Amino acid sequence: MVNATLHYIYDPFCGWCYAASPLMRAAAGLEGLRLELHAGGMMSGPARQMVSPALRDYVMPHDHRIAAMTGLSFGEAYFEGLLRDNTAVFDSTPPIEAVLAFGKLGGQPQTMLARLQQAHYQQGRRIADEAVLLELAQELGQSAEAFSQALQSVKAEAEAHIAATRQLMSQTGVRGFPALLMERDGQ
Repeated sequence: MVNATLHYIYDPFCGWCYAASPLMRAAAGLEGLRLELHAGGMMSGPARQMVSPALRDYVMPHDHRIAAMTGLSFGEAYFEGLLRDNTAVFDSTPPIEAVLAFGKLGGQPQTMLARLQQAHYQQGRRIADEAVLLELAQELGQSAEAFSQALQSVKAEAEAHIAATRQLMSQTGVRGFPALLMERDGQ
């Protein structure tokens, strides 16, 4: 029986959300607690960015701090590969679509989010590229064809999802990622 819902406001490219991943994994396993993910699109639309020296210089100190505080690993492929690849794009929408598509196929959205974070921060993979998303879904047991179809079917849903998350953030005074809101009895 679900007694409460933990609303998790996140973004796939948020290092602090990666820092919260052990907490979210533990929360997902608690009896009586339903975990609901809300993606905010931090780097969606006009906020998407090509990897650049300026972006690298901005995220590196945060990532080092996260690693020091949490013990989570950031891979060499991320620091010295992806963050130096000026052809890579950080766009939150495709990985958000992957989380939604995975859930649509019956998987736990948190499982896909965790795999995306691992692929990005540890393996330096381009999680905004559809080919990478398909590979990750297959690693998690989805067929490429079914996942590809689900991915296409959630495109409009993803925009609405991001808009709804931003509205939730506005209504509750949440200004950044990650954020957690506990709901009990509709409150």
